Amino acid sequence: MTFVAKLKKKFYFVAAGYFRFFANFVLRRWNPEVIAVTGSVGKTTMLHLIEFELGDKAHYSHDANSAFGIAFDLVNLRGVTGSKFRWLYLIFAVPLKSLFVHHSEKYYVVEIDGERPHETEFLASWLKPKITLWISLGRSHAVQFEHQVSSGEFEDLDRAITHEFAMLPEYTRKKIYIDGDSYLMKKACEKIKEKNLTDAEVIECKKSDLKSYSVFPDHTDFQIKNQEFHFACPQPEDITIQLIMLKNLCRDLDIPLKSDFTNLPLPPGRCSYFAGKNGLKLVDSSYNAHLISMAAILDLATKMQADHKWLVLGDIVDQGSREKTGHEKLAELIKNTDAEKIILIGRRTCDYTAPKLKRDNFPSKKLKVCKDVKDALSYIEKNATGKETLIFKGSQYLEWLVEKLLENPADAEKLCRREPAAMKRKKNRGLV
Repeated sequence: MTFVAKLKKKFYFVAAGYFRFFANFVLRRWNPEVIAVTGSVGKTTMLHLIEFELGDKAHYSHDANSAFGIAFDLVNLRGVTGSKFRWLYLIFAVPLKSLFVHHSEKYYVVEIDGERPHETEFLASWLKPKITLWISLGRSHAVQFEHQVSSGEFEDLDRAITHEFAMLPEYTRKKIYIDGDSYLMKKACEKIKEKNLTDAEVIECKKSDLKSYSVFPDHTDFQIKNQEFHFACPQPEDITIQLIMLKNLCRDLDIPLKSDFTNLPLPPGRCSYFAGKNGLKLVDSSYNAHLISMAAILDLATKMQADHKWLVLGDIVDQGSREKTGHEKLAELIKNTDAEKIILIGRRTCDYTAPKLKRDNFPSKKLKVCKDVKDALSYIEKNATGKETLIFKGSQYLEWLVEKLLENPADAEKLCRREPAAMKRKKNRGLV
């Protein structure tokens, strides 16, 4: 870790507290009903689903889910996405903007990441949401929590991460929606209630309410009890929980539920469908990957009604010392798919996932290991016939690979990591 990185880590909450102090003037002047969305994966998709229902009744924390980002969002500023000199600008701009910015919406729908220890409490104790939607739980950003386990503060990573996310329900005032099938979520909320830390009602949403699920490369249909939901893209079955929460939220806010999401503008890199060159079908879920989101996409691939399915998978990052275990678990998940071809890209999948598959006698003709996305592009261009559906998930700049396979080059603007800093990083890697 560099000196600058160590300094940033040490003074993270000091600096975040500075910006929160001024952003709080805007929040108190506004006094909205705060609806918080948190969890290991799926937060941004949930934010977009809520926006589709609430429209201009709410202000949304798009591209801002950290202690810094939410403070900047409240004063209508964006964080540091380019030059580091922007920090100097923000130090002076935030206090000034806090005197003049006004919001008039009834609701503030805010995404909270919980990327590092104590960040969720930092935000929850400030925002004190009326409603919290805790949509998922897994080992996201696991590397950030390893020291809490090694120091003996928590028994394992799962409990450390659960404790972090549970800070939000603890400060919630009215309703807490959770995945009722998650043992750790339920236990965390039970402890909160036992300690009388909140009077909020805990509402358990369960996947058993799903009656039917049909997924194709370019659309998905859900039936949840007596309600149908439609998407013009493939969506994993796991978002059933989010749809149930959305239905309950609309009911509790007395807002009519819109269940036809065929015109929903999805965030980039979250199961978008694109037409590819020579008839290829492309499913782009390249924004990021954790083991639980990998599992969801592999399940989607298995249940998708399509011929000649190819999985293009990159590394799972931020796993710390557990990355070997996580990538070997990925191999177990891959074995249960019916994909015609598995293309692995990145150091971790090459070092851990591929050897595990080979040890378990996974058919070698179904597996292709690539050193990088350029290698993968060459392989696909030489071997794909045009009848394939390619499903992308993971790191290693898979969005660049999707871009090179697009039938319509203009669709590249709909891909993730298009901001100047990300484009510069790709250019430095020779991905132009």
